[in-house]
Amino acid sequence: MNCNVCGAILLHPINHLSPDDEQERYEVHKNDVNNKGYQNFVKPIVDAVKQDYESTSIGLDFGCGTGPVITKLLTESGYHLNLYDPFFKNESLVLEEKYDYIVCCEVMEHFNTPKKEFELLNTLLKPNGTLYCKTNLYDDSINFKSWWYKNDPTHVFMYTKKTLQWIAENFHLNLTTAGDELICFKKEL
Repeated sequence: MNCNVCGAILLHPINHLSPDDEQERYEVHKNDVNNKGYQNFVKPIVDAVKQDYESTSIGLDFGCGTGPVITKLLTESGYHLNLYDPFFKNESLVLEEKYDYIVCCEVMEHFNTPKKEFELLNTLLKPNGTLYCKTNLYDDSINFKSWWYKNDPTHVFMYTKKTLQWIAENFHLNLTTAGDELICFKKEL
């Protein structure tokens, strides 16, 4: 399904996995925090946080999964992040705080209700805070039928640059970077 408003591509809800099947799929991922390849994969987010924020700033690793490598790497540099994941670190108390920055790496494509999730993320950010995301964007140069990224059954919402612009406009965020490596939304004051 295509969204006529924001340009996203959605998996029809009838094809969504059950929560138990979704968790089982995530448990198959090999997210070893000591894996150098995995560390290099998240490096654009880690580097951006270090460039934009002091270690005294408070962050949230939203959708940290079973291997919170961004948190590991930032913690090694003296940063503090809270962890949240609906399957592996479902601690609602961390969703009652406000954050200078939120990292959301390879998570937003799993949002069953992206509007609701972005509303939550926006309320968790302090004014002038930053939401750092990483996902693969779809554009017309990609042959959708052979696009590997859509084949993961937990990837239910595919973003385009138009989708990112819609998010920015509707949640009063500034889209400061949009590319394959890093997507940054800065909350307006």
